[in-house]
Amino acid sequence: MRGDCASRRGASQPAKRQGSPTPKVQTPASRPILPAMPMHAPPAPPPSNLDALARAAGSAGKKGLPPVHLWNPAYCGEIDMRIAADGTWFYGGTPIGRPALVRLFSTILRRDPERFVLVTPVERVGIAVDDAPFVAVEMKVEGEGEDRTLAFRTNVDDWTTAGPDHPIRFVREKTGGLRPYVHVRGGLEARVNRSVFYDLVAQGEDRLVDGVPWFGIASGGAFFPMAPAGELDGIG
Repeated sequence: MRGDCASRRGASQPAKRQGSPTPKVQTPASRPILPAMPMHAPPAPPPSNLDALARAAGSAGKKGLPPVHLWNPAYCGEIDMRIAADGTWFYGGTPIGRPALVRLFSTILRRDPERFVLVTPVERVGIAVDDAPFVAVEMKVEGEGEDRTLAFRTNVDDWTTAGPDHPIRFVREKTGGLRPYVHVRGGLEARVNRSVFYDLVAQGEDRLVDGVPWFGIASGGAFFPMAPAGELDGIG
């Protein structure tokens, strides 16, 4: 891809040759009769932006997660890519069925102030995210008491350990339930799925927060309030 976003436009037409002789015009009488030519299928379309992004992402992330926070290439508009609330990635309205490709794109995902983008050293494109870009699908508990940590695995096989740098937050829904999220990296969060949420609640405890008893989660030396201790019914 090129930094001027030309890779997202169609190929340019070849330039006309200068100084070419004017072809001789044949009259109908002198024009030879040629046999009918068989019809051929149109040429295959050029590779999609998906292919170009995949190549760029693969090159940028050969040694672990690429440093997307250091890149500031040209913004080339939005592409028809969306991450659904359940973590499914779509391109052109069709689910991306290759987990390895989804994993690859997730490594170049960044949250800018205005939007979510896929970013390479030479190009930045916006995508739509319905909720959080990741989903926490597994939780592991290690240690006890103040030494306890909760680690979460996302749907793209990233692991993040909850603590001061990776907080857990809870959003109250209109129905009264809670939606839990855990920070993964660079402002990107994972929504904790329902089965893991039940495991999370099982690790909860009551603590005083500013003199008020709260039910919450402790991990990595931090406490994340979930709800006032007297309001636990119906939060799941």
